[in-house]
Amino acid sequence: MTAATVHSLTCYPVKGCAGVPLAGSAVTATGLVHDRTFMVVDAADGSFRSQRTLPRMAVVRADVTDDGKHLALSAPGAGELTLEVAYEGPPREVVLFDRPLGPAVDQGEEAARWFSEALGAPSRLVRVRPGFDRDGWGEHPGKVNFADAHALSVASLASLDDLNRRIAERGGLPVLVDRFRPNIVVAGWSEPHTEDQVRLVDVGTARLGYSVRAMRCSVPLVDQATGRTAGPEPVRTLAGYRREPEYGNKVSFAMKAAVLRPGAIAVGDPVEVRAWA
Repeated sequence: MTAATVHSLTCYPVKGCAGVPLAGSAVTATGLVHDRTFMVVDAADGSFRSQRTLPRMAVVRADVTDDGKHLALSAPGAGELTLEVAYEGPPREVVLFDRPLGPAVDQGEEAARWFSEALGAPSRLVRVRPGFDRDGWGEHPGKVNFADAHALSVASLASLDDLNRRIAERGGLPVLVDRFRPNIVVAGWSEPHTEDQVRLVDVGTARLGYSVRAMRCSVPLVDQATGRTAGPEPVRTLAGYRREPEYGNKVSFAMKAAVLRPGAIAVGDPVEVRAWA
């Protein structure tokens, strides 16, 4: 097998919003530094906002700057805003997939107005509170911030190439890997879905443990460059060969992983599998 390396690395500071490509990042117990530490919630009930219902979130860019002191926001038609990040302050109860996560730190009225206008829905911006402690689940559960359930998502170019070949055979257009919003994309694995078989893997100086295959919802139908739903691909083609009966016949693409040893990851770093399924 060709030596595998990190092809790309992406952080998503605000859950559901645009990814920020990175050359390298420290890795903590909950994933890449700043990854999904912020979340947009419904101003009325604290439930999380998602591209599932608000695809425009894909074009809202958020950059954490000044070692976490500021958050720079921008979106087409909404202008730009730089916020001073509040690590302590008014608590707001938040809910993820109908599951209460307890209080998060509300980021204030200016952030709420900006997101409400940018998304066309009354919203608040919150951040994980100090001491936030949330378990993931799966073979290696690990810890997680506001990501759906796991610290990291890992996909491979081989899996994407195989998917796009199948889409082309059906007369469709290829999709970019950003449809699946991975943190780490691996180059050099020759077989599609090699990531399914990984159980322990060293990436840079971090060690990751396989949690579960990544089950896909409707988000891969959203063009991440335009913030518009552009289905039916890739979900239609995935449904023909990647259904998971044990997960309610959902389709899968990529793997979710826990951080077993914090460290650092950079583009070009070796990806060395230590244990296979």
